[in-house]
Order: sequence, then C-alpha cells, then structure tokens
Amino acid sequence: MNTRLPDPAQAAVLDAAALQPWVRSRWQERILPALHRYIAVPAKSPAFDPDWAAHGHLDTVLREAADWVAAQRVPGLTLEVVRLTHPDGRPRTPVLWFEVPASAGRHGGAAPASGQTVLMYGHLDKQPEFNGWRSDLGPWTPRLIDDKLYGRGGADDGYAVYASVTAIQALQAQGAAHPRIVGLIETSEESGSDDLLPYVDALRPRLGDVGLVVCLDSGAGNYDQLWLTTSLRGVASGVLKVEVLTEGVHSGDASGLVPSSFRIMRQVLDRLEDSATGRLLPAQFHVEVPVERLAQARATAAILGEEVYRRFPWAHHDCGGATLFALPTTTDPVEALLNRTWRPTLSVTGADGFPALQNAGNVLRPYTAFKLSLRLPPGVDAAQAVQDLKALLEDNAPYQAKVTFEPEGAATGWNAPATTPWFEQALHASSQAHFGAPCGFIGQGGTIPLMNLLSQGFPTAQMMVCGVLGPKSNAHGPNEFLHVPFAQRLTAAVAEVMARMP
Repeated sequence: MNTRLPDPAQAAVLDAAALQPWVRSRWQERILPALHRYIAVPAKSPAFDPDWAAHGHLDTVLREAADWVAAQRVPGLTLEVVRLTHPDGRPRTPVLWFEVPASAGRHGGAAPASGQTVLMYGHLDKQPEFNGWRSDLGPWTPRLIDDKLYGRGGADDGYAVYASVTAIQALQAQGAAHPRIVGLIETSEESGSDDLLPYVDALRPRLGDVGLVVCLDSGAGNYDQLWLTTSLRGVASGVLKVEVLTEGVHSGDASGLVPSSFRIMRQVLDRLEDSATGRLLPAQFHVEVPVERLAQARATAAILGEEVYRRFPWAHHDCGGATLFALPTTTDPVEALLNRTWRPTLSVTGADGFPALQNAGNVLRPYTAFKLSLRLPPGVDAAQAVQDLKALLEDNAPYQAKVTFEPEGAATGWNAPATTPWFEQALHASSQAHFGAPCGFIGQGGTIPLMNLLSQGFPTAQMMVCGVLGPKSNAHGPNEFLHVPFAQRLTAAVAEVMARMP
C-alpha cells in the first residue's frame, strides 16, 4: 500500500457540510428507533439457539429490517427475503437481498464507467446474553446514554443494514452518480456463516461484477477517524474433554491416587501453549507477518499508543492505598497490535464438569471439559489446523486417561488484497471530509467468514471492511454499545467512497 497521503486540498465528491447534518437527522429520526426495536429481540444465532426457527426471533428482525428498507422508498430499490432449505428439508437461516441500479445522478454526469457493482454486507443474528451487565443495562434492553446505544447486537451488527441503505439515500439526496449497489444481510454470521455459501451460490448470477465490498462488521482503533480493516484472524474451536472416572468420588479417599482430570487437562494444554507467556508452541500455527502489515502496525501504534491495550476493561484492586490494574501481555503498542492480529492465541471460553461454587463438595470430579477457541493468523488453513490440534491434544494421554477433542467450527483468516490508487485516495478523502483526519489501517483479531469467500469469488474487488466496534464497545461481552456519532460519520464516509468509485 502507498502510505503517502492524498493532497488535502482535493475536494470531496459529496458536500460534507450538507451531508453530515442530513445523516445525523436520519440516524436520530429513523435508524435509532429501528435499532431500539432490534436490540429488544433476542435474535440469537443458531449456534446459541438451536430452535431458532420455532422461536422466530431471527425472522422477526429480518422482517422488521425488510419493512424498514421498503419504507425508505429508495428510488429503484427492490428487495426480497430469500429462504433456502437444507437437503433434508430443514430451513436455512434467511437472508435479506436488495438491489439499486446504477445512476448518473441529477447533475448531468454519467454512471461509473466500469459498470461494476458495490456489495454491501451485514448480519442480524446475535451473540448470547453473557453475564456481567451493569445493573442499569441488559442485553435486550436498549438504552441510549451519552451518545452510546447499549444492548446486544446494535454494534455487532444490527446497524449495518440501516446504515447501508442510509448511505445510498445520501448519494441520491445529493444527486450524485453512483454504481449499481446490492445488499446481502445474513442471519448466521455469529455461527460461522454456515448457511451463507448456498445463498451466495444461488444469488451469484445477480451479484454482477463486484468491484467494491462494503462490510460494516468490523472494528475501529478510535472514534476519531475512518479505519480500514486490513486483516482478520481465523478460528478453530472445539471441546477438549478429559475423563478419568465414571463418577465422582470422595477427594480425601482418592486424591493422591486418582489423577485429577484438571491436572491432566493442564498437561495436555501445555503441549499447545506456553502458560507463562501465552505463546502458541506448534510452528504450523504461526506465519511471518507481511512487511506491509508490519509497517501499518507501526503507523497505527504511533496513532493509538497505549490505547491499544488500555481500551479493555482491566480488573483492578487496592494494594497499600494504590490501585493496581491487571497487566497486558506487552505494553509495546506495536507488539500488542501484532499479538491480536497476526499471532495465534488460545482462549478457554467455556467449561463443564464443574459444580457451581455453592454446590462444590469434597469430591474428585470424574471429568473436565473446556471449550477452546484458537485464533489463527491469516495464511493458516483452519481445516488443517483442526486436524493438527486434534492429534496434538489426543495422542499419548497422561495416565492413559480418555482425552477427546471434538471440533465445533473452523474458519480461515483473511488478508486484504492490495489497495488500488482510487480506493486508497477515496478512503483518505472520505476520512478527511467526515472526520478531519486521514484513514487508519488496522488488523482485527476476530473472524468474518464471508471475507475469504468474497476475495476468492471477486479477486479484483476492493474490500472496505470497517465498523463501529471501537474502544470499550465490547461486542460479544456485557455492556455492548454502539457509538452513535461515530456511526453517523461512518455512514457519510461510506457514501463518499461509493461516490468516488470509478
């Protein structure tokens, strides 16, 4: 990527002074009420609600989004809810599809000469409730406090369909020429987008020649400028279980003779991770960081500094009158960025075999089970990683215990394609026009399964992967919030980029 900034005197295509208040009013009058209704629906992804079809929550949020889009009366827009089934007849999670034809605008210009299409992507399914919400907040209780809209899914990623359509309206309100635009809003992203490929295959003839993908499901380094996501980690997940006994026994009678399933679990995990540093040990889970991404990490570290790690809700305690905070793995901002984007990491996200504390007696438990989430850097094949992980964890179990690893999901990471001159110029111009600062470039530690699929299907398309998940927004955790002023400026910036597409 050429890191030289464009001429700051270069005028934006759209009138930013008029566009920003227009977008703000749309957010206040139309989007925020819709998002309040959306947050109140427990539309959990199928991985967390196997009876999603019977419960109807995903259908509710998709239908309400479709009704909202239709109510905007965007000239030329057509939409439909598309429903497919599995080979055995079970329903797949539905998607919302919309199309807007290319337009020459009102000022005597011409539609973009390339004839290419913009694909706008988002999702409406949600992560589960989680615990730890503030007493005045809740996952299904939308609350707007100090320009932050709290509640599950507003930022990840319910706002995307509303912001996308508003960006299209912004183009038309200013009479700007724009390319053909299609939208694909799914309802299984938080489950790994398992249903998405059949929809992409079915809709492929209608996608057209995609030259730009706008994915509003990512993060931001701060709320002061536009941020482009340059990479995403992959993931390999599953349940590791260690069984020693067929039933619990008195710990005083058995301990010292019967090996603890928890201690065996620790030994097995020691094959995978250095518990002192958190470094993943198998070489096949590591990659060399590309030179371009390393340079971007250094530039981003110079912008964010300590905020790279201070953005998280660190636990703290009093010690001799001083407040001590838990420490990050590194306080070097560059290393911190690389650790969360280009290096593999292990997280234990769930456990079984443990009684609740109030029910824990002096019993040696028969088994221990952990749900593992292994984040993989771009370039590591997730399917192969799952096989390697299973062999590593199961072979030669200590004490001949029964050790099993049952994979639950895998998605390969993504590295953005090279940025073309028009796209880089559009990003910086949009960020300057609507934030007053140049665009930032940052990798993300999470996974968006769709991105590899789109990169493979449209290898020449530019990928505008961005989003509102900035500092402390806490997607997937308690107190998730959407930073409304940032989302408003992002909406305007997306419109600006689309207006500049050749």
